[in-house]
Amino acid sequence: MARAADVEAVERATLQAVAPEWVEALPGWLLPMDSGTVGRARSAVPLHHAPPDLGSLALILARYEERGFPPAFRLPDLPAFEPFQRALQQQGFVRQQPTLTQTAPIPLLLAGDADPAAALADAADAAWIAMFLGEGLDPVDGASRARSLSRATGTRYASLRENGQTVACGAASFGHGWLGVHGMRTAAAKRGQGLAGRLLRAMASEAAQRGIARAFLQVDASNAPALALYRRLGFSTAWSYAYWRRSLPATD
Repeated sequence: MARAADVEAVERATLQAVAPEWVEALPGWLLPMDSGTVGRARSAVPLHHAPPDLGSLALILARYEERGFPPAFRLPDLPAFEPFQRALQQQGFVRQQPTLTQTAPIPLLLAGDADPAAALADAADAAWIAMFLGEGLDPVDGASRARSLSRATGTRYASLRENGQTVACGAASFGHGWLGVHGMRTAAAKRGQGLAGRLLRAMASEAAQRGIARAFLQVDASNAPALALYRRLGFSTAWSYAYWRRSLPATD
């Protein structure tokens, strides 16, 4: 089981990066609320992995309904949460989108070939956004994700360019003692050439300068190519979670 302090830090850092429109706090929970498509920005999440109080369910549902947002949850796949999950099923919620929270030590991300690392910027330029919103991403979802990133504070935007073209991009958040890795994209024609490692090395270098020793990311459990890539780069799974929703799934 992940350390309680690490769980809370990662979940707070996650919401810092996805920047929901509104966040409420209850004992042991954060309640992000957002009108976009990013699941992490609109799903109640526990700040620890101890058995949750079943009495908190009604209160969480009420908070979302009072503000006019559909209630949703992002819960770890742990035995301690099974009673809470059963209570959600009785309320019509369905488990969706198994996802892995993965972590890696910064020194491991700094290892690798000597190719130049990516450039980091304080703002996403037009080329970064075009890469981020490129092939394979639903345009509505992509626009929602871009808005979410633009609201975040302290995010740095990594880009790799070849012959004047942006061929890979990612976003790095720094907070609560962690480097958060988000929005990783590589042009289809450039995949398998180590570009993601160069993006991560640039992010890890800045994290080290800030005294941050660990990185995290969240990846869909069914995304085999991404899982293989992150495993090669040094990430391992700290815990898994899934979304619980009454309606059609939003995206992670």
